[in-house]
Amino acid sequence: MADDFHKPVKLPGRVFEGFHGGQDPAVALRVAHETAHALISRVHADPDPAVIDRLVGYTDRHGIDAIAELWSQAAARTLPGALWRIYLVRVLIRQNPDETSYLYQRGADATPTIDPIVAGAQEPTGPTEIVELADQILRGAFQGDFADALDRAAAFCRVEAAGAAALADSVDAVDSERATELTTRASRFVQTGDELGACARLWRAESLD
Repeated sequence: MADDFHKPVKLPGRVFEGFHGGQDPAVALRVAHETAHALISRVHADPDPAVIDRLVGYTDRHGIDAIAELWSQAAARTLPGALWRIYLVRVLIRQNPDETSYLYQRGADATPTIDPIVAGAQEPTGPTEIVELADQILRGAFQGDFADALDRAAAFCRVEAAGAAALADSVDAVDSERATELTTRASRFVQTGDELGACARLWRAESLD
């Protein structure tokens, strides 16, 4: 990614692209996997509520780039890749809960799938409810079934994608640039949802490295 980020950071629309660091890639990937496995094992073995609170709010205090340095370069269908995407989704929600909740509600109204039920946001879904959903999903990764948290995050991404695509269709005739931006966002959410869903299946098969 061309942009240089410093904490606290306001992410641009192309947040699903990677961060680039200067360290040896092999060392970085080894550290990513080791820290991800150590974190999940430690918290699941002893789900101390105070520890989970600190993990959920980590990016609020330290910025998303602190997490990115650990996990953003890992492959999508890996444990560090999954954790990175869950954290990133939470940051995106909390940065702009008004727009995120609007797109989510629009997507929930438009989609014929059970994704809104799987995601589990309260209805109607406003800014407060969408922020609460973000925290629930991340908290679930540490104290519940990790695959369920991944499935909820994946469902959220698909609902958000449906909302962005629906809005793109609505504004295309009057604002083609905005429509293109929304279509691109929808595509990235679809991709991220697919990746998180794949991670959930791998976790259940005990194959998420």
